[in-house]
Amino acid sequence: MTLTPELKSALMQISTATVTTVLLKKGLRRSWMRGPMPYSGGADKIVGEAFTLRFVPMREDLATPESWASPISTRAAIEAMPEGCIAIADAMSVRDAGIFGDILAERMKVRGVAGLVTDGVMRDGAGVRSTNLPIWCAGVAAPASVAGLTFVGWKEPIACGGTAVFPGDVIMADGDGAVVIPKAMVTAVAEAGLEQELFEGWAHMEVRNGAALPGLYPPNEETKARYALWRAKRG
Repeated sequence: MTLTPELKSALMQISTATVTTVLLKKGLRRSWMRGPMPYSGGADKIVGEAFTLRFVPMREDLATPESWASPISTRAAIEAMPEGCIAIADAMSVRDAGIFGDILAERMKVRGVAGLVTDGVMRDGAGVRSTNLPIWCAGVAAPASVAGLTFVGWKEPIACGGTAVFPGDVIMADGDGAVVIPKAMVTAVAEAGLEQELFEGWAHMEVRNGAALPGLYPPNEETKARYALWRAKRG
């Protein structure tokens, strides 16, 4: 398991902005997804392991209403989602075909899915909102998914909003959008992220007290020493 309760608790104290900075320092420049933004559910933030879903361009012989009853369908994928996961769908940033509607969103909510993140759009907007499933997406559209996409599978590597996501990676979403944390880096990101949030809280206090930015943020050696002293006194 990539995400222990302790790691999840730590990550819930960190913003996506902090995560992108931590990952940038570790050499990863593409962790934020283009497209997904808060849509519904009332949750300010979600954290969970990625359950990936993949769509490809619509092909007329495969993308049909009959395909919804296929063993390879969004319906079947939802039944395979474990409690607490975040469903993350590669919809190729298509915005004129809604990948999920209210009934499917309701089923995910009932199954305990923590949320849905997609670079695509939803349909049945009012109904989807009524399910209270936390959703980060690129908007809404009336046409069904088969009007523009073909669903081809789940639990495989995907691209969502220009970002590579592998099953078991950790997804975090808040008011600034959604990011992916590689599963091998979750512990390191949580530790570095907590430290960065603590430092930035101290830097805010310094700015309020009149400190100038040069040498403070980012910190020079004198600032690092003052911060270390404050941190030691804080315990």
